[in-house]
Amino acid sequence: MTAHPSLEVQTDPQAEIMTGAQIVVRALVDQGVTDLFGYPGGAVLPIYDALFDEPRLNHILVRHEQGATHAAEGYARSTGKPGVVLVTSGPGATNAVTGITDALMDSIPLVVITGQVPTHLIGTDAFQECDTVGITRPCTKHNYLVKDAADLPHVLHEAFKIATSGRPGPVVVDIPKDVQFASAAYVGPDKARSSHNYHPRVEGDAAKIAEAAALIAQARRPIFYTGGGVINAGPRASQALRELAKLTGAPVTSTLMGLGAFPASDPAWLGMVGMHGAFESNNAMHDCDVMVAIGARFDDRVTGRLNAFSPGSKKIHIDIDPSSIGKVVRADIGILGDAGHVLEALVEVWKRRRLSIDAAALKAWWAEIDGWRARRAFAYRPSGELIKPQYAVERLYALTRDRDVYITTEVGQHQMWAAQFFHFEEPNRWMTSGGLGTMGYGLPAAVGVQVAHPKSLVIDIAGDASVQMTMQEMSTAIQFELPIKIFILNNEWMGMVRQWQQLLHGERYSHSYSASLPDFVKLAEAFGAVGLRATRPDELDAKIQEMIDTPRPVIFDCCVERAENCFPMIPSGKAHNEMLLGEDAGDIGGVIDAAGRKLV
Repeated sequence: MTAHPSLEVQTDPQAEIMTGAQIVVRALVDQGVTDLFGYPGGAVLPIYDALFDEPRLNHILVRHEQGATHAAEGYARSTGKPGVVLVTSGPGATNAVTGITDALMDSIPLVVITGQVPTHLIGTDAFQECDTVGITRPCTKHNYLVKDAADLPHVLHEAFKIATSGRPGPVVVDIPKDVQFASAAYVGPDKARSSHNYHPRVEGDAAKIAEAAALIAQARRPIFYTGGGVINAGPRASQALRELAKLTGAPVTSTLMGLGAFPASDPAWLGMVGMHGAFESNNAMHDCDVMVAIGARFDDRVTGRLNAFSPGSKKIHIDIDPSSIGKVVRADIGILGDAGHVLEALVEVWKRRRLSIDAAALKAWWAEIDGWRARRAFAYRPSGELIKPQYAVERLYALTRDRDVYITTEVGQHQMWAAQFFHFEEPNRWMTSGGLGTMGYGLPAAVGVQVAHPKSLVIDIAGDASVQMTMQEMSTAIQFELPIKIFILNNEWMGMVRQWQQLLHGERYSHSYSASLPDFVKLAEAFGAVGLRATRPDELDAKIQEMIDTPRPVIFDCCVERAENCFPMIPSGKAHNEMLLGEDAGDIGGVIDAAGRKLV
């Protein structure tokens, strides 16, 4: 939308007068920005000119605007700070739309600054013009078209506030080229005026928190269902979750986006829920009698068939987004607020009232869960000659678990195997595209993570199909000496598409085979990176160690068994307790129920 014309900006006679382009740069510095990702073009050249002499801002030149947004997402997800993007008008803005939408779906704070044609040309189909505000309206938390340089500092500071507060998300600021040349008074964040009355609620309602604590105490089969909102709420939320789980003795599970909020090594951890989640976590979700959903939005990949989702449970839903509570699944108790604040309040109430869950009931509940765990639904049969993809991720985890490691992924089978077999003890270590499922996310996200954490080990667990979508960002890694590691589980297929075609479409493999893959080792060398390849299990450890020890960008071509499927799997239209297991999952194949009975 256009910045509000009635801001009634009063010019401070001592205010510094600068161009719109200089205002953009100064506002970024005053917002604490140190790194931004972008690609220049005609409509943003004044801003790039202002960047030329600004040593406090590190600009990362990507090779495609989609790469800029994904890199900014990785940066934001791994730091908790907003990612910043700078692109030109027209195709620069439209190329960024995929990453902007990805950030909206996964609640990632971005501020995306786009150039626009001069104001007098807007609407004339000028060169590289597009309706950026119109195009991005449905895929941003908010957006602006700034037509007056005097509004620019106020809009920019408000954009950061909106992107980072409440439920985080992307904000687009579209700036015509003549506004970048025009002069106006600059104001800092402390003096900026907001054009919107945006004050998200962070403290939960005390009465509802007390009611929720009482309901948990009455439970016989409780479960905590946590999501990315726990990560977004910062370290205090993860710490409070751990304390609450210990106090109550209840099991904890997580969505794909929430991995790391609760330590995978804790005995209370059941694993990921959803379509390719753990057998024990999905069955516990189905059979629980009190479900506490924290920062999770009941995504369809988690719930399965809605009318069969946890049918006998009371549901407590904690979320900072009022539109999420009750949108998909009815909440018996809905608590609006920041996950950290609400969880801390729950801990305080639990301690003050000396609440507890019936010990005998809890023991029986854990015995049932242990029975599901014993089925070992992630089991797979090793192969003497071929590398199983699960084994590759297991070895990668084993050889990096004691290091300062961050993991990104592309989207597909490899993403699910990474979630199943790579284990996280801390938040902000796992970057993946959950809601939008964007192939090509992982490599540029790794670039962003490495910029934020230059001394850390950053690994993109990739698929051979996904990684080709944004492979050009290897050039960015080379230019900026970012030693990212691209660990490709190469099965020569669009693996998840092939799996669905096998299981659901009569083995009709329509256009899912990559018949002309590049030689990834030679491709790495062409970029100036290091290329490695493993084809046998007995050489995997040594090659992974070589990748880790290489102080340069690496592309690792890990050739895995081509026909391997990702299990467990909740088939379309099935409930949590109707999971499709692999032939080696507890020696039972097919769709089975929680008691081990074959359903199909």
